[in-house]
Amino acid sequence: MEIPFIKMHGLGNNYIYIDLFQFNIEENLFSDLAQKLANVNTGIGSDGMILIHPSEKADVGMRIFNKDGSEGKSCGNGLRCTAKYAYEHGIVSNEKFTIETRANIVTAEVTENDAEQVELITINMGQPQLKRVNIPMMGSDDPKVVAEPFDVNGEKLEVTAVSMGNPHAVFFVDAIDAAPLYELGPVIERDSRFPEGVNVEFVEVVSPHELNFRVWERGSGVTQACGTGACAAVVASTLNHYCNQNETITVHLAGGDLSIKWDEAGNVWMTGDAQVIAKGIFQYAEQK
Repeated sequence: MEIPFIKMHGLGNNYIYIDLFQFNIEENLFSDLAQKLANVNTGIGSDGMILIHPSEKADVGMRIFNKDGSEGKSCGNGLRCTAKYAYEHGIVSNEKFTIETRANIVTAEVTENDAEQVELITINMGQPQLKRVNIPMMGSDDPKVVAEPFDVNGEKLEVTAVSMGNPHAVFFVDAIDAAPLYELGPVIERDSRFPEGVNVEFVEVVSPHELNFRVWERGSGVTQACGTGACAAVVASTLNHYCNQNETITVHLAGGDLSIKWDEAGNVWMTGDAQVIAKGIFQYAEQK
């Protein structure tokens, strides 16, 4: 099967995008296809696959599959890339439109440059879920999980848990370069206290308006950026009184910067760019 694709990235968080408005693929192939596309040795190489598809509830739909074939519910960098693609390819005509994910429906707004290309995308990521049951995370049904003692691999840490449509465990460190990303990321991702797994973020507070950030993503490992994780980091920083609500925070990710604001109405706004890497045809052989 010859499958047309476009590879895009948001701050280095890269996915293979397939336009299901133009091309049909049977759903039972999605997981296998994602793994084959993401394989850097025998495929294209990526953090996973994103399908851009028609939606009955929004202007455009988006489904995300991690490099291990598991399906995620949302992806901030993927949403910005999807918004750019949908606008530049005429799927939507207005600069403000809606995108359906497995987590929720979000509003996207694009800003063009002088060449009529999308330069910046702002996404209303909606309201964070903070109750333990909504993360989900095992334990007593506290209203919030903020700076809760979290022992793992002999390390005594404190976790703040946030769901931005997918689960995030945020840990604050004194220096981001010393964060145990590779050592504890995969361990915490699969910790039994998170029955659906979890994205793991380490955050260094530079100032009330500036954070350093690194991430171990559920199903993908270390990535250059995670949009929902950056949103979770700002929410967690606010809950721990490092930042103030309704102020714009610059989050420094390995792949670049995002501007995040958790407003007084409870919505989290994310602004950043999205870039095209390559286009082509993938020769797909179905798993027998």
